[in-house]
Amino acid sequence: MAAPFSSPTTPPPLRSIFQPNPNPPKALLSLTGSFHRGGPHCAKVGYNSIGATSVSLWSSSANYSSLRNGSTKLSGKPVSVKRLLQNRRGVVRNATIEEIEAEKSLIEDDAKGRMEKTIDTMRANFNSVRTGRANPSMLDKIEVEYYGTPVSLKSIAQISTPDASSLLVQPYDKSSLKAIEKAIVSSDLGLTPNNDGEVIRMSIPQLTSERRKELSKMVAKLAEEGKVALRNIRRDALKAYEKLEKEKKLSEDNVKDLSSDLQKLTDEYMKKLDNIFKQKEKELLKV
Repeated sequence: MAAPFSSPTTPPPLRSIFQPNPNPPKALLSLTGSFHRGGPHCAKVGYNSIGATSVSLWSSSANYSSLRNGSTKLSGKPVSVKRLLQNRRGVVRNATIEEIEAEKSLIEDDAKGRMEKTIDTMRANFNSVRTGRANPSMLDKIEVEYYGTPVSLKSIAQISTPDASSLLVQPYDKSSLKAIEKAIVSSDLGLTPNNDGEVIRMSIPQLTSERRKELSKMVAKLAEEGKVALRNIRRDALKAYEKLEKEKKLSEDNVKDLSSDLQKLTDEYMKKLDNIFKQKEKELLKV
């Protein structure tokens, strides 16, 4: 007798590739809406394997999409991917009070050091201007061609003043006498060297009234150049303070106080410059 008819066992349902993944990746943000004319769109924001944040946009939730190395494909058509943040790594640390104080001190020390060097340079420039009285510093700017290399005169010879109206140059190497003589003649000092084969002697002629006035104008011009240099140093320091303010390391009031202190420092060195200028001017005008 035939076996009773029975319905075949129902096969398990096939999973469609269009079915949603039961364990979808977590997203930070998911938005759905009609952003374009083509129909509903979906955007997802999440982290990829390297810790970067990306936004993916596709036109239909019913389509199958896959993400490979930051590029999204939709039914064979590429879809734009916009990265908001890429490889955001590192930690931002605020500067400590000690570090801020160190930066302030560095700016102050740099400004003061540069101003001091400016005064030294101006003093040397003033000393090189000839007056009616003999002074070894008159020859400070003279360079001599010594064995093919330009060197300062005072580095290869001893300079002295036997009296108030003469200079004596005694070279350490007598073979350099001719080179020294040539350098003095080529200078703008207006001196006539007398080479006796051992030393070089020079008499300092008295300055005429007209020449004194010319030299006085020259010194005044040098003094003005020194003042410009001091102002430029002050400007550079102010810019450095303003940079710290932009970096939120200093407040506006801090910068105002520091600017006031910087102005006092500048005035102090301006006064020093005026003093050495007036002293030189007095020497030039003294008969």
